[in-house]
Amino acid sequence: MLNLLFTIVILHYDISNMALQISINTGNIELDNKISEWLKWNKDAAAEHEIQELILNNDDKVLSNLFLKRLEFGTAGLRGCMGPGYNQMNDLVIVQTGQGLSMYLADNIVDVTEKGIIIGYDGRHCSKRFAELTATIFVSKNIKVYLFSKVVPTPFIPYGVLKYNCAAGIMITASHNPKNDNGYKVYWENGAQIISPHDKEIQKYILKNLEPMESSWEVTKIYHSSLCIDPLDDVMQFYFNDLEETVLYPEVNKNTILKFTYTPMHGVGYQYMTAAFNVANFKPFIVVEEQKLPDPEFPTVKFPNPEEGKSALDLSIQVANKNSSSIILANDPDADRLACATKIKNKFLYFCDSDEWYIFSGNELGALLGWWMIHKYQVQYADVNFSNVYMLASTVSSKILASMAKQEGFNFEETLTGFKWMGNRTVELEKMGKTVLFAYEEAIGFMCGSKVRDKDGISAGMHLAELAAYLETMGLTLLDLLNEIYIQYGYHISKSSYWICHESSIIKKIFERLRTYSGKLNTYPTDILDGKYTIIGVRDLTTGYDNTKPNNKAVLPISKSSQMITFTFENGLVITLRTSGTEPKIKYYSELCTPPDEPENVEVLRNILDEMVSAVVTEFLQPEINGLLSRIS
Repeated sequence: MLNLLFTIVILHYDISNMALQISINTGNIELDNKISEWLKWNKDAAAEHEIQELILNNDDKVLSNLFLKRLEFGTAGLRGCMGPGYNQMNDLVIVQTGQGLSMYLADNIVDVTEKGIIIGYDGRHCSKRFAELTATIFVSKNIKVYLFSKVVPTPFIPYGVLKYNCAAGIMITASHNPKNDNGYKVYWENGAQIISPHDKEIQKYILKNLEPMESSWEVTKIYHSSLCIDPLDDVMQFYFNDLEETVLYPEVNKNTILKFTYTPMHGVGYQYMTAAFNVANFKPFIVVEEQKLPDPEFPTVKFPNPEEGKSALDLSIQVANKNSSSIILANDPDADRLACATKIKNKFLYFCDSDEWYIFSGNELGALLGWWMIHKYQVQYADVNFSNVYMLASTVSSKILASMAKQEGFNFEETLTGFKWMGNRTVELEKMGKTVLFAYEEAIGFMCGSKVRDKDGISAGMHLAELAAYLETMGLTLLDLLNEIYIQYGYHISKSSYWICHESSIIKKIFERLRTYSGKLNTYPTDILDGKYTIIGVRDLTTGYDNTKPNNKAVLPISKSSQMITFTFENGLVITLRTSGTEPKIKYYSELCTPPDEPENVEVLRNILDEMVSAVVTEFLQPEINGLLSRIS
């Protein structure tokens, strides 16, 4: 006798359209209705076939995950795996998102039809298709659309928003995520990524506008519409003219003996970094040919993320060695992040080991680029007044900029993690007449100036190359300068990594345990290693608790949808545990500092840092008990 809990699938042949129809009965009426609804609205035959297979295989658990959950706006939009259902990235979800966003803009932006929006896309599977569908929706509502005709770096979208005075910008990209992912990144009219309440309100509008209009699918019409404009040539000219104006020593760049190796990591960056080197007066760089052109399969790297270090840069190192090149620059696939490696000449520096190449951390690149932006500002303005000058960094990044600010006189602020916060803070500061010179986050994201109110791997790459060429005139390297920075401003010893966890319930359990360490709420750990190191400060930006502030109330904004707790120890160690907004990771960030001019303490400090981080991971995250996977698993 058939168990009614199992899926019952009835197949019948529809002679009128020669198509296979499916009637669904999973024993869950809500699920049945959602599957039927999606199949009714979906226009992608391949996606429909995938759903048919799941139904035929009685895979109710997968079906429930795909149809009873929905991708929600998180870190500046959507990001997820491509595939059918409401909980993945596909044509129907893109159409629904575009319909909701267009209605939200119409209700909140004056003259949205004339201001228009700007849309770009990277080289991933479906990126161009998703961009075209999005453009179609806006054009069908008589809203002007600036749609790039080819793949572009993500920074071109926030730049274009400001250049054209757009109502919003949309970039179709999943940045450095695995090849099966894609995303929908949204910028507001101020050129910064959206933050609350926009994200929550857009989600509401999406849910109110789920049924696709027939015109939403008519993609070919955009290429015959006067409302759809290709901004590529203009943005290329404007962006690189602006970049050229920031070049400090064009003759030094022209005559440098340095050879640069560059990889776009199978992404969009090659053409644009080439243009950046050209306006800076550099000779052409050596490109990693195997990774030169966009390839959505990312065939030569396990993860298309230069932040992964040597595993992602192996091919670049081989090419650099073959060509006697001493510096490697690497963008991620949408070219908003920058990594750098350099050949080691002085192995006596404390941070160099026995390897031939040194790969800079995001914090170290932040120190170098911060120093360079100060230097350029001092050279360009004879009467330097830093009182209105600001630099920003995320709260989990190194405090090296704060140390610089104390000596140099500029202002430093920290924000929540992510460039959506630094971009929007830049807007606020500029409205007050302030200059934001530089901002960075440890995840190799850098904003040099404020023409782009987001991280920009193209401009950062050019500025870092400039810095290297300038140092070469004095016989110095990037590593030499980093050492000098630490001597002057204090050694800032950082250690960051992550653990992988695919179960949200386990992640919640880990953080809730830390909040109720003694059995009740807001009783956090007070020490590690049986009292060897004492905790004096706890800031929980999920709940808003901060025992270092009046009434135990945090000053920085809180986010109940993500986990983030920072512990400050009596010896100065600061360590933050947080979840990623785009990946199944629990990340940790730590830093210990020495006072300026005390380099002899560095090795001792390094050993203390290692001991403490290991203890925090073991005692607070409990990887074995919770089944966490290390980054090298």
